[in-house]
Amino acid sequence: MEQVQNLSQEKWHAKICTRLEKVEADQIWPFFQDFFGLHKWFPGLPTCQGIHGANGEIGCIRYCSGFGLKQVANNNESSPMNLSWSKERLIAIDHVQKTFTYEIVDCNIGFNSYVSTINVVPVDGDGGGCTVEWWISLDPVEGGTLEDLVVKYDVGLQLMVKKMENAIFGSS
Repeated sequence: MEQVQNLSQEKWHAKICTRLEKVEADQIWPFFQDFFGLHKWFPGLPTCQGIHGANGEIGCIRYCSGFGLKQVANNNESSPMNLSWSKERLIAIDHVQKTFTYEIVDCNIGFNSYVSTINVVPVDGDGGGCTVEWWISLDPVEGGTLEDLVVKYDVGLQLMVKKMENAIFGSS
């Protein structure tokens, strides 16, 4: 029993990534550095707005609502009466390395000690392209599994970069 308790106290860590064959890192990075603009790209996220500081500056905070991550915590569908939301603070950004880190400072989705980093990494060699890496670290979510969370993030990342790619090349 004690061993199970120790396991439940460990942090969840995951890396979700996708490769874009035709998009260079310099082309897609502007979408990510728009910290207050996540709603334009992330599926199921109708609201993302700045509530503190200047967009893209360390310490700025965005309010996001509407996405279905609450299902990971309690297996209930989100509804207008039970809107999922989070307040997220940008804690680091490096425009040269094309990376930023943010943390959730308050939410109703069951995430505690959540820190996430997104890296846009150029791919050298034939054809170029880039890889988008999304690293997450958080305390275990009661009633959820890391595997379920990774699946949700993977689907979200795939759909998000597809929308960004379509915006770059002018297709819908």
